[in-house]
Amino acid sequence: MKKIVYSIAAMALCCGCAEESVYDACGTFEATEILVASQGIGQILSFDAEEGDIVDVGTVIGTIDTVQLHLQKKQLEAQVNSVLSSRPDIESQVSAIRSQIANLKSEKTRTENLIAKGAAPAKQLDDINAQLEILEDQLGSQLTALGKSSSSIGFNAAALQAQIDQIDDKIVKCRIVSPAKGTVVAKYVNEGELVNIGTPLMKVADLDKVYLRAYFTSDQLADIKVGDKVDVTADFGGDKQYPYEGRITWISSESEFTPKAIQTRNTRANLVYAVKIAVENDGRIKLGMYGECNIR
Repeated sequence: MKKIVYSIAAMALCCGCAEESVYDACGTFEATEILVASQGIGQILSFDAEEGDIVDVGTVIGTIDTVQLHLQKKQLEAQVNSVLSSRPDIESQVSAIRSQIANLKSEKTRTENLIAKGAAPAKQLDDINAQLEILEDQLGSQLTALGKSSSSIGFNAAALQAQIDQIDDKIVKCRIVSPAKGTVVAKYVNEGELVNIGTPLMKVADLDKVYLRAYFTSDQLADIKVGDKVDVTADFGGDKQYPYEGRITWISSESEFTPKAIQTRNTRANLVYAVKIAVENDGRIKLGMYGECNIR
């Protein structure tokens, strides 16, 4: 909204000198601005960014206190170790039954040989088979129970590990980084201040490529389209004006009412359309500066 007001004000000022200069539209220069907000909670321990500094993508320029997060992580890691230590040793707990089964199978083989020679009754083999069946059922039940217990412990450990991963993510987000390369145009906090999630920290703008937001009347739209090149003049005040080449990158699909103080090329027009014109900045253009443009 502020940008629109600035642009409208620029048009009003440009109109005051309409008799001296001929232009198709005028407005103010703006840039793509990114508001960098805190992703952590705590006291800012360092913040090495000042207005005018150039920051790069991913470069750490500040940190938020993470002591409590590290303590929470240590507590969770201890809980994980405690949970995992209670996981049953399945093989050691069923080794006794496996030994009994192995012994009975050896006894079964020996008995079968004796029965074949007529030296042992058949009932003896039946008793061994019954005992084997009972032990194998016990082994299966115990393996199932121990498996469920081990899985439950594993799930609990995984849930705790997920909490540790969340803590790690919070610790990473306590590092203040710029999501884009640009110039710090505003700084809102300093070292020692307490911040919460969403607290504005700074504003970064790409000043290498700026945009002139100008307003065109409806009858001018037939002469322009996205991608067209136009002549842009930056007004530094007085007689100081510098020409630039601009390229139309966006044309609003909705019209806006022209304020009474603005005189357009067609004084009968009461609707205008916002247009963004990209301009390569040589370092002289500042945000909010007035500019004019002419259709080629």
